[in-house]
Amino acid sequence: MGIERKQSAFIDRFVRQAAELGAAESVANLVLEATSHPSLFAFAEILAIPNLSKLLASQYSSYLDVLLLFACGTWKIYQRHAHSLPVLLPDQVRKLKQISVLALIENEKELPYDQLMEELDVSNVQELEDFLIQECIHTGIVRGKLDQLRRCFKVQFASGRDLTAEHLANTIETSNSWFRTSSNLLHLIEEGIKWVECMNEINNQHKKEINDEIEEVEKAFKDHDGWSEIWDGTDEDCIGRKSRRRRRLEL
Repeated sequence: MGIERKQSAFIDRFVRQAAELGAAESVANLVLEATSHPSLFAFAEILAIPNLSKLLASQYSSYLDVLLLFACGTWKIYQRHAHSLPVLLPDQVRKLKQISVLALIENEKELPYDQLMEELDVSNVQELEDFLIQECIHTGIVRGKLDQLRRCFKVQFASGRDLTAEHLANTIETSNSWFRTSSNLLHLIEEGIKWVECMNEINNQHKKEINDEIEEVEKAFKDHDGWSEIWDGTDEDCIGRKSRRRRRLEL
């Protein structure tokens, strides 16, 4: 089963569980479980669960911020706001760094090692490559090649993550641009079809005129009166001319 299908199944499970929870503590524990899950990298559906509102006026309100962080943030953002957020578990740290790689891939398909080490707070190349291989490639969220000579990670595929408002606006603009281009292309195709149909009609008319002329000629040859008119001579004249040619040859 692909990573996308796995995510869909887990998201459905968490959404069903959250809908049945009553206490804020239970909702906070569900957020903790979801953000620690090794196969879950999208959280928009969980953020839309009405029961999350129970966290707002409770001692667990910061867990809502954690869920938002995993949906839209990165490891660097967590480091800047760690003083106001719960301490992350090792599984959450690993997950957030995986998500940070996905965030970088949204803009670039060739990621320099130096940029990755800075974003993931990794101290050396070996540690970085181990993380990319074990936590990104082997888990299926990313496919690509490590270019040690050029010190970069060349991405071939990356699992999608939740859209932010900015990403949604860009997606809408891209879709509108695609629609305009498609409409223009469709108009050109329709004009081309009309031209082909017009040329086909002209060719068919021309072909019909030629066929009509051929039929008239054939009819004239078959018609005796028409044959006499075209030949402008009698059968006897034809026979006489043949006889004269034969006599000249004998002489």
